[in-house]
Amino acid sequence: MVELKTDTSLDAMGVAGRVVGRALTAVREAAVVGVSLLELDEVARGVLREAGAGAPFLHYRPHFASIPFPAVICASVNDAIVHGIPTTYRLRSGDLVSIDCGAELDGWVGDSAISFVVGRARPEDLRLVETAERALAAGIEAAVVGNRIGDIAHAIGTVCRSAGYGIMEGFGGHGIGRSMHEDPGVPNEGRPGRGMRLRHGMALAIEPMLIASGRDDYRVDPDGWTLRTTDGSRAAHAEHSVAITDAGPRILTSRDAMAA
Repeated sequence: MVELKTDTSLDAMGVAGRVVGRALTAVREAAVVGVSLLELDEVARGVLREAGAGAPFLHYRPHFASIPFPAVICASVNDAIVHGIPTTYRLRSGDLVSIDCGAELDGWVGDSAISFVVGRARPEDLRLVETAERALAAGIEAAVVGNRIGDIAHAIGTVCRSAGYGIMEGFGGHGIGRSMHEDPGVPNEGRPGRGMRLRHGMALAIEPMLIASGRDDYRVDPDGWTLRTTDGSRAAHAEHSVAITDAGPRILTSRDAMAA
């Protein structure tokens, strides 16, 4: 069942989303060589705590997970695509890092993700991250009243495939609102004109996940959470929570300019 949010509810979601944006900005600024992933998690915790927001990732346990998720961010490095558990690993120059974060405030949830390179970046990694952001932007541009879910999926997939990248098999975006994961699902590849029609008041988390080698498959780490490329190639993840409105798509997880 898809809940259509009122304009007041979308405003409230925007408040929660801006907390996510501040957390991601703070984590990005703190992510320098030598800092551990656990320290980045603490940075995000501090932002959520200051805002009086809850952490929807913390203790989350979907059906596939062997343990509840133990952190407030997902921190995925290099060949980790998504769902990386923060550890004592310390960042090195050239690491490609994806950070996914959520916040719950006054009963509404925001969810967003960024990817970036720490220290000296390889051109191919910058291209991968830039393409993930372009794919996200294309998906958001297609998120207009009267379009269908397939139009978003097609827009994302076209950018990814045209650049020669793989799209993580079986994973994509989702509805969002009072819960982190709601209907409908939002695939990262599909046929235009197919699927549910978009209506004012829908809220979607749109999130392309790109694999540099062009493959779509993945493997699961022993921790039961971290999903990695099967060939060791690098991956990038970009995400915004977006409202479908009669005035056009509205990004609910806006964030301050990221540090260079």
